[in-house]
Amino acid sequence: MVMTSVSGHLLNYAFHPSFRNWTSCNPVELFDAPIEQVCMEESKNIKKTLEREIRSCDGLIIWTDCDREGENIGFEIIEVCKDVKPNIRIFRAKFSEITGPSIFRALNSLEQPNKNVSDAVDIRKELDLRTGAAFTRLQTLRLQKVFPGKLADKLISYGSCQFPTLGFVVDRYLSIENFIPETFWKIKMNHKVKDLTTEFLWGRDRLFDKNSCEAILDICKESNVAKVDSVDSKPKSKWRPLPLDTVEMEKNISRKLKINAKNAMKIAEKLYTQGYISYPRTETNIYPKELNLVNLVEHQTNDTNWGPFAQRILNEGGPTPRVGKKSDQAHPPIHPIKHAPGLTGQEKAVYEYIVRHFLASVHKDAQGYETVVIVDIADEKFTAKGLIILEKNYLDVYIYEKWLGKEINNYEVGDTFTPSTLDLAEGNTSPPKLLTEAELIALMDKHGIGTDATHAEHIDTIKTREYVGLHENTYFVPGTLGMGLVEGYNNIGLQVSLAKPVLRAEFEKDLKLICEGLKDPEIVKREQIERYKAVFQTVMDKILEIDNSLANRLDDRPVPIQNEALTPQDSSRPVMKCPKCGGNMIFKNRKNGVGKYLSCSRYPECKNSGWPSTIIDGVEVLDEHCQNCGPATKKVKMKFRQNPFVGGPNPTILCIGGCDMNVLETLEIALSTVKRSNEEVTSTHANNYRIHENRPSINVNRNVQNSQRINGNRTPRTLPNVMPVTNRNNSMNNFRNANPVNVHGSGNSADNIFCQCDNPADLRTTANGPNKGRKYYKCANSVCNFFLWAPNSSSTPSTSTSSSNNANTTVQCKCNQPAKELTVMKNNHNHGRKFYSCSKPQPGKCDFFKWADEVNENQPTDDNGPWGGGGGGGVSNNWSRSREIGKSKKNNTNHRTKPYQNNKPKVKRKCGICGEEGHTRTRCPNS
Repeated sequence: MVMTSVSGHLLNYAFHPSFRNWTSCNPVELFDAPIEQVCMEESKNIKKTLEREIRSCDGLIIWTDCDREGENIGFEIIEVCKDVKPNIRIFRAKFSEITGPSIFRALNSLEQPNKNVSDAVDIRKELDLRTGAAFTRLQTLRLQKVFPGKLADKLISYGSCQFPTLGFVVDRYLSIENFIPETFWKIKMNHKVKDLTTEFLWGRDRLFDKNSCEAILDICKESNVAKVDSVDSKPKSKWRPLPLDTVEMEKNISRKLKINAKNAMKIAEKLYTQGYISYPRTETNIYPKELNLVNLVEHQTNDTNWGPFAQRILNEGGPTPRVGKKSDQAHPPIHPIKHAPGLTGQEKAVYEYIVRHFLASVHKDAQGYETVVIVDIADEKFTAKGLIILEKNYLDVYIYEKWLGKEINNYEVGDTFTPSTLDLAEGNTSPPKLLTEAELIALMDKHGIGTDATHAEHIDTIKTREYVGLHENTYFVPGTLGMGLVEGYNNIGLQVSLAKPVLRAEFEKDLKLICEGLKDPEIVKREQIERYKAVFQTVMDKILEIDNSLANRLDDRPVPIQNEALTPQDSSRPVMKCPKCGGNMIFKNRKNGVGKYLSCSRYPECKNSGWPSTIIDGVEVLDEHCQNCGPATKKVKMKFRQNPFVGGPNPTILCIGGCDMNVLETLEIALSTVKRSNEEVTSTHANNYRIHENRPSINVNRNVQNSQRINGNRTPRTLPNVMPVTNRNNSMNNFRNANPVNVHGSGNSADNIFCQCDNPADLRTTANGPNKGRKYYKCANSVCNFFLWAPNSSSTPSTSTSSSNNANTTVQCKCNQPAKELTVMKNNHNHGRKFYSCSKPQPGKCDFFKWADEVNENQPTDDNGPWGGGGGGGVSNNWSRSREIGKSKKNNTNHRTKPYQNNKPKVKRKCGICGEEGHTRTRCPNS
C-alpha cells in the first residue's frame, strides 16, 4: 500500500480568464460568467505526485477528514486520479482519530464516497465565488471613486457570511447607541438575625411609576409585619457539561482562556495532527457507543493535576456521560486521545481545557439543596432563596465554573417577623453590552451563518477588513466603514437585507438537504444565483443609499459618479455569440495597450478570435441589438484614433455581426470570426445556399462572397449603417483557386439557385471593375449575404492602352490575379499615396507591390496582354522597377519584402502542432 497526502483543496473554482480582471466586465455579469476548476499553484506538485503514484495502483482509498470539506477534497483527488486511470476502484475510509485501532477499524469497514456531500460543497464554493466577486467589485470599484480621500486604497470585500456576521456587531452597537435609559423604582426588603442578613426580592420586581411604587410601600409600612407563606426545600443539581463540539469549544476557549477562535482552532488542529485529541471539527455532542471511554479516562490517571479525579471516576463506577442531541454522523465529540505532558503555553491551556471538559462530561452532576421562602406583607409577595452545596462532583475538575452556596435564616410556614429594612430603591435600565467573540459565535450558530469550521474565519475576515475592531481586546465595535455599509444596505429597502442572516441561513438549510439527498444541487444553485442576482440589481439601482450612509459615517463628501463608471474600459460585455462554439464574443485590450481584439469567452477551449485595425481606441457594447443580425448581436459604440468613416461621427454606433460587410472590411475583421459559414453549419463542406431535394446539387467551397474592399484611406463611407454589400475581392480569388463548381443539370437558371433566405436568387451582371460583364447570383431582396459567381461566366477584360487615364487598366500581381488598390495610412511622406498589392489573404499572398501613380504612367501594363499571360505575372515589365523602388524606400513601412530570394520561392509558414498552413500553433483549431 502506497500512502501520500494532500494539503487542503487541490482544485478551486475560478472565473474564466476573460473575467478575472476586475475591469474585464460589469460585476453583474459574474452571476452568469463561465467558471472552471483550476489547480492552484501551490498544489501542482501534489497533483503531479498523485498522477505519478496512481499509475502503479489498483485501488484508491480516500483518507481525508470526514466532514463536508474533506469529502469534497476526496472527490478532487478522485477526479485527478481518474484522469490518469479511469477504471480505478474507489473506497472511502471513515475515522475520527489518528490511532492504530481507529485506522484498522476504518480499513475493515471501507465505504463509498458521498457525492451528495461533495456536491453541497461545490455549490457553496460557486455561490460564494459569484456573490463575493460581484459585490466586492461593485463596492470596491465604486466606493474608491466616490470617496477617493479615504477609500482609494481599500479592498471593500463582501461575503454572504461576512456581512451577516458584521450585521450582528452593528445591530448590537446600534441598540446601545439608540438606547434611552429609563428610571425605575422597587421595594427593597431584608431581615437580619444576629450576623446573618437574608435578602428578599419583591414579586413585582420593579415599577416605572414612582407614585405607584410609593403608594404600595406606604401600605406595606402600615402593616410592617411579614408572614411566611411557604418554605420549599428540594435537591438542586448543577448539570455537568455536554460532550464538547466545535462551537462550544470556540466559545468557551474565547470566554474562559481569552484565546480567540481562530487561534483556538489552529491549536486544536495541531493537537489533532500530533495525536493528542480527536478531530476538532464536529457538530456532535453524543459519545458513540463504540467509543471506549474507560480507556480514555485511564490515559489521564497519571497527570499530577487531574489524575486523581480521573482515578476517582473509575473508582465510582466508571464514566457516565451526559447525552446531547446533535450528531453529524461523521465525528464523535472532541476528546483527548492520550496524555500529553510536554506541552507549554497556549497549547497546554487548550489541551488542559479539552481534558477537563471531557472528564467533567463523563462524571456526575454537582448536587445541592435549595430552599425557597415566600413571605407576605399587605398582599405583596417577597422571595428569598438559600443554597447548600452537598457534592461538587464534576466541579472538582472543571475549574472554569463556580457554584456558590447561599445561607439564609431558618423559616417555618406561619412565622412572622418585622423586616429590618423596607425602603424604596431607585435605579435605571442599562443598555446591553457589546458583543464578545463567544456571543458572536453563538449568534452565528443560532442563525445558521457559516459552519462550525468557518465561524472563526468569518470573524477574522471582518477584523482584517477593518469593518470591526476590539474594545478592551474583548468587545466587538463596528468601524465607520462597517457601520456605513450595513446602514446603507439596510436603507436600500431590500426585502431581506444583505446584512441580515436570512438569505445565508436559507442557503445553509438547502445545503443540508443536498447532503441528505433530498434536494437537487443544480436546482439549489440556480435558485440561489437568481436570488442574489435580483438583490444585486436592486442594489445597483439604489446604490446612492450606500454612498449617503458612508458619507455620514466617514464624515466625507461623496464624489458623484454614474453607475456607468463600473462598465469596464475594454467593454467585455458579450457582443455576439461565437460562431464556432456558441460562447460569447467579447472585446479585450491588446497586450501592448494599443487597440482591441475580439475573443471567445471560452478560450482556450475555443480559439476563435479577430484582430481588427488598431485605429480603434475604445469600444462600448450597447444594450441595443442589431435588427438584421438578431437579439444576440449587440451594437457597439466605437471611438477611433483616426476615423476611417470620413464624414461620420467619432465615436460612431455600428454593428460588426456581418450584416454590413463594409464595416468588417474597414475594420479588418474577418467574416468567419463573427458569422458562421454554411460549411461550419453543415460540417460537411456543403454549399452555402439552400438546394431543394428535387433541384440540382451544387458543391461550393466556403468564402465565395465578393465585395470591393473599403478602407478608410480609399473611397471612404460617410456613415457605417448602410444596406449590406458583398464580400471582399480576395474571397473571389479564394473561389478561383478552390475546387471547381460542380453543377448537375441546367444550373444557369436563377430558378435553380436559392439564397440563404430560401428564395430564388437574382442573376446579375457586374457593371464595372476587373470583373465587368461577369454574372453572379445575389439575394433578390438584399437580406442575406448570399453571393455566387455564375458558372461558365467570365469577365470582359479591359484592354490596356498607353493612356495614363484609362479607367479600365488592370494591374495583376505575381499570382496572375487582379491586384487590389490600397492607401498608405502611416503619417509619413507617402501618407495618402495609393499602391497595389496582392489581393489574396495571408497565407498564400505573394509579395507584389506597385505604386498606383506609376501604373498610370504612359507605358504598357503587360507585354503578354491584359491578363498577364507571361510567366512573370501581372505588370512583369515593371517588376524590376518596383523592386528598385522598394529598395529605395527601406524606411517606408509599406515596403514589401521581395518574393524570391536566390531564385527560390519563399517557404510558407505551417502550424507547429498539426502541420497545416494558414495558422500558427497559438491559434491552432486542432490543439
